[in-house]
Amino acid sequence: MISHVGSIHARCLRLSYYAAGPQLSSSVLSFRRHCRRLYATTCSVGNKAADGKEKVIVISGPTGAGKSRLALELAKRLNGEIISADSVQVYRGLDIGSAKPSVSERQEVPHHLIDILHPSEGMLLAGPDCDNVNEYSVGQFFEDARKATRDVLNNGRVPIVTGGTGLYLRWYIYGKPDVPKASLEIASEVDLELADLQQNGDWDAAVDLVVKAGDPRAQSLAANDWYRLRRTLEIIRSSGSPPSAFRVPYDSFRESIDSRVTECSLDDGSSDEGIEESKSTDLDYEFNCFFLSGQRLDLYRSIDLRCEDMLLGSDGILSEAQWLLDIGLLPNSNSATRAIGYRQAMEYLLKCREQGGWSSSREFYAFLSEFQKVSRNFAKRQLTWFRNEHIYHWLDASKSLENVLDFITDAYNDQSGTLMVPESLNMKKDISKRETSILKGYRVKNRYECILLAEIVVPAFWIGLEELKDEMLSLFINKHLANFPFNISTLSKPEQSHQVRDPF
Repeated sequence: MISHVGSIHARCLRLSYYAAGPQLSSSVLSFRRHCRRLYATTCSVGNKAADGKEKVIVISGPTGAGKSRLALELAKRLNGEIISADSVQVYRGLDIGSAKPSVSERQEVPHHLIDILHPSEGMLLAGPDCDNVNEYSVGQFFEDARKATRDVLNNGRVPIVTGGTGLYLRWYIYGKPDVPKASLEIASEVDLELADLQQNGDWDAAVDLVVKAGDPRAQSLAANDWYRLRRTLEIIRSSGSPPSAFRVPYDSFRESIDSRVTECSLDDGSSDEGIEESKSTDLDYEFNCFFLSGQRLDLYRSIDLRCEDMLLGSDGILSEAQWLLDIGLLPNSNSATRAIGYRQAMEYLLKCREQGGWSSSREFYAFLSEFQKVSRNFAKRQLTWFRNEHIYHWLDASKSLENVLDFITDAYNDQSGTLMVPESLNMKKDISKRETSILKGYRVKNRYECILLAEIVVPAFWIGLEELKDEMLSLFINKHLANFPFNISTLSKPEQSHQVRDPF
């Protein structure tokens, strides 16, 4: 967690206030931090790069790394506003599973692109037999995020874009591809072409249809990704060409970078990261991009505990998943119900229904284990994605929050056009052979006993059974629940040992 206090008060070597020598006293460091905060508050408004471009801060990182807290504290320092780049936080009611900022945090610092859609809105617009058509897309995010950025800058504040959805951030930084938008007529025609195939679950036949229409790459789409398959067919019907025929700004940017790397001599000390920064003149803003991460083993453990915590209490992710089912949604039917955690929770609760409302502790443990596994795999994919995004500077999440904030604040206010992460804050992108070996033997260590979670915590908010008598409750608390962080008064007694009752 980024809240860990490191022992080194790191400073970036290129900054003028750096002084080698004895460690400064805590009072001097405190005074400098006070001056830095004052400077940031008074001077960051309207801050521009040396070339006159307006500055935007981007903070990303794998799930559970602490990027949201970092962004919140940074916004307080820099008089900033946060623009969410999270594909799940756009939906109202999906709070716990998306680790959405609390209401108090959003009152303290303005947030954008949070709670802007109802989870079923796309399906309601498209009709009951046609999901995904009007889902919140990366193209819509680009438009909304760029508008929010302009609004924040016009208000004299600092835009801080925060999230872990890689494609959202790539389009936001480099630009939106020149892909035509389908007319309502073409969209309706495509719906009709695919409707029966989707209803019958005939994915292979649908892919074959799109391949014959003109896009062989449709075969590489993830199975049952009907949204992208439908969008591909819309593009073909609108233009006569597949999506790959259209210019993608990021690809063009990378091609120009690769060309310069080839031309540069390896002996002159040029780095791919330095070339990437020099080409930032082609972008609309001066982007200061940071990727917050930590040791893979620590990250995995943090994710596992985070998943556990999301199940505790009467307003956890199971409660939110039940609400999605109550409003008529099914798992994996649109973006909201495909989201990690929600899909698994909905599938678990539907299984409870199929079994007459009962679930064994083994089944609950299997659900929790799957939730943790897909969350770790998602973090792994995020690390792989951003490892190839050279515009980001990787920061060690285990270091002191104050030191990380100091560095980003100084980097934002610097006018030199160069950025060097000090070794004390730098996070290596690649994992060592030793870490790889350790990860192979990784095993989940849950904080709480899963049987107790299944028998006690779950029925506490899924069942309205008769409360335990005082003496039985007291005995149960003393034996099992002394160290559990939830409200004991809400507990209910399971009807049968090792089984919990689902509300349906």
